Amino acid sequence: MTPDFLVIGAGVAGLQAAIGLSDAGDVLVVAKDSIWESSSAYAQGGVAVALSDDDEISLHEQDTLAAGDGLCDPVAVQALVQQGPAAIQRLLDWGVEFDRDGMKLAFGREGAHSRNRILHAHGDSTGREMAKTLYHKAASIPSIAIRSFTAITDLLVAGNAVAGAVFYDERTKQHTAIHARATLLATGGMGRIFRDTTNPEVATGDGVAVAYRAGAELSDLEFIQFHPTALMVPGAPRFLLSEALRGEGAYLRNVRGERFMHKYSPLLELASRDVVARAILAEAEMTGSDHVLLDMTHLGGDFVAQRFPRIYSTCLHFGVDITKEPAPVTPAAHYAMGGIRSGISGMTSLDRLYAAGEVACTGVHGANRLASNSLLEGLVFGASTGEAMKRWANAPRIEGTLPEDPVFPAMEETELRQLAWERCSLLRNRERLESLLTTLADVPAAQPDTLTRKRFELRNMKLVLELIARSALAREESRGAHHRLDFPERREEFRKHSVIAKGQPVTFL
Repeated sequence: MTPDFLVIGAGVAGLQAAIGLSDAGDVLVVAKDSIWESSSAYAQGGVAVALSDDDEISLHEQDTLAAGDGLCDPVAVQALVQQGPAAIQRLLDWGVEFDRDGMKLAFGREGAHSRNRILHAHGDSTGREMAKTLYHKAASIPSIAIRSFTAITDLLVAGNAVAGAVFYDERTKQHTAIHARATLLATGGMGRIFRDTTNPEVATGDGVAVAYRAGAELSDLEFIQFHPTALMVPGAPRFLLSEALRGEGAYLRNVRGERFMHKYSPLLELASRDVVARAILAEAEMTGSDHVLLDMTHLGGDFVAQRFPRIYSTCLHFGVDITKEPAPVTPAAHYAMGGIRSGISGMTSLDRLYAAGEVACTGVHGANRLASNSLLEGLVFGASTGEAMKRWANAPRIEGTLPEDPVFPAMEETELRQLAWERCSLLRNRERLESLLTTLADVPAAQPDTLTRKRFELRNMKLVLELIARSALAREESRGAHHRLDFPERREEFRKHSVIAKGQPVTFL
């Protein structure tokens, strides 16, 4: 259990980094659940890249900067859009099956994009196809080992460096320490902190939590993107209804059957996600409902069923035939723009610790991610991070210790997620945030008889929710996905990135 490189997370970013690292030493990829259970595999909408005949890299760059609402790191954005075409070509060479129009790649459009530049695979299974292709490539390389059902509980710390991590093995119910010359956190997002989310159950913010406890700097945690259109059926999960539906011409209507996006944006249904999500909330409140309707019945039943087979079959399973009736939808937590503060090479504030994918904050997304940039981010920065980690290939190994004894909160996960939704979701103010922080501080510690993965996840979820609330309280403005009812305007003094670290207040840099 002493690989040269430890990669924690088996989504697009982790697998891409592992493949890149494989010629520099032994690589161990650790997945918390099944190898297929990652946010990447749930990504329906597609991957954005400037490859079509009428597109340009500079236009993709402009759209990304505009969506980020003044907080994108221009260097990171430039790297993403410039290196994107080569990253996609690499996937094509490895056998990924993107949808085509005849012999040419087929490009769709989503909100806030000025061109058709979204590649899809099997209609609405893009992330799954990309993750599958990367997994088969990684599995074919002898120097890469992959271990599933192994959940990180903490990093091993040696001064200002990370020596590896400790994991809880669900099958053996044992803890295992894994030392490595360099460690990559590619653990995905934190959407499961909220009651309504499109994220899989594994997205509990583990990477952010363990990095914070180890002393790493975090950034922009207040920026949580809420996807406007998640299926709203009692008893059903908040299944994502891809933005690509609106890209193909689906309408949003209130429960009276009236289209309403013209009141909120000249871009109508293809406005940025924060605008659409808040418009849906306003319209639902105005009509006394808890949802609005996504209507694609005018697009033709055969087209909808063939273009979006996974969405069609899932909605049908929950009693909604989207070819014949509008689907009830509501916003749901979807993506974290913030995370572990890192550059495009994945370097964090701790030596030997790297971050890539949704868990990282490179600044590429700013205050609001442009639709379908996340899979591209995983590919591009997963590759650049793997390259950067090679510097430790011949470094001496170091011994580390755990940062602190675990403290488990005596509360139920459903209670925490409800608190997050009520006081720290789309619409925030000082009263709600301070109330949330007080409530969380008053949660007593528990000493469970038995340790389970759920216990460790709840510990992480509580910590990450506290950090989000502290960051949101400090940012006294509304920008991108962060909306303060008591500070409804952008403020130039907050055109900076929030930074938080263990034992320190929130600062802006």
